[in-house]
Amino acid sequence: MELYFKKPSKEARTAMCEAALQTARGNRDAHMQAVEDEICTMTGHEYSRAVNSGNSAILAAMSAVKGKILIPDQGGWKGFLQMAQFLDREIAEIPTESGLIYPDILLDIIRKEQPEAIFITSLAGYTAEQPLRDIYQICDEAGVVLVEDASGALGDEKDLLANGNHSHIIVASTGSPKIVNVGNGGFISTNNKKFLENENTILKTMQADYITCAGLSKEIKYATQVLSKTMASCDYLKKQLDNVYHPDKRGINVIMPSNDPSKFAKELKMKLKVHDGGMLTKCPNYNRVMDNAVALEIKNLDVRCLTVEKLKKIVNLIKSVPI
Repeated sequence: MELYFKKPSKEARTAMCEAALQTARGNRDAHMQAVEDEICTMTGHEYSRAVNSGNSAILAAMSAVKGKILIPDQGGWKGFLQMAQFLDREIAEIPTESGLIYPDILLDIIRKEQPEAIFITSLAGYTAEQPLRDIYQICDEAGVVLVEDASGALGDEKDLLANGNHSHIIVASTGSPKIVNVGNGGFISTNNKKFLENENTILKTMQADYITCAGLSKEIKYATQVLSKTMASCDYLKKQLDNVYHPDKRGINVIMPSNDPSKFAKELKMKLKVHDGGMLTKCPNYNRVMDNAVALEIKNLDVRCLTVEKLKKIVNLIKSVPI
């Protein structure tokens, strides 16, 4: 069975090569303006900036708030903690169910901790969509800034995730192998211009180069197609496998508990070979779940691999390995 690691589309690679040959400043500025307009169209926010990485977007967002920050106790992104430590921000954790946030628990934590902002990912551990509308309503009414890392949910056809109506700030990575996959870069978007103006120096320092912007302009157009196909494939796998985390939630990976994650992952790796990359994450891992488990990273695969025939083979291979 041939499985391939996700790469930027041919159109994106071509656009980046062509941009690299351009020397006129006007051409470079045009690439940047075009992609920032497209980011706003995708998120529904009024303002955006393309930056050189997802962590740069997180740094810019976190620099815009000065008070205490809440993050999930698992299923988030390690960059939240790294950037908070770098900026010397006070942090408190939101208790979750394997990364999934319950609004009533969130409300209690907000009342107790009095944070200025909350940083979460659209998908807990990439495997379960967060109730963004409910979370946003709680945050908005409490005067708390909700920052959504939407790297794994850009282009959501249901408009529940990566939607500017449900987040004060959206940040994202467009590095490999994200939904919008250019190999590097990221962005920040918002309806509140002050979040960008206050951090103008950071954003200029970490501005995406025009080559990345040229690729982003092409790759953004495939976001909905890539996300929908990946989510559908994970839904199929969750239904076919006996024991997975959050079986009824949309996601872009499948996490399976294991008595021996190292052994389980090692044996799976021998059977699930991916050209130019991998598709397994061992847990405990803050970015996934803090339990003994293995994550099957369907998000890492080229969508052309996600046929019913290959998904059936993946299921059979998984079931052939002792958990």
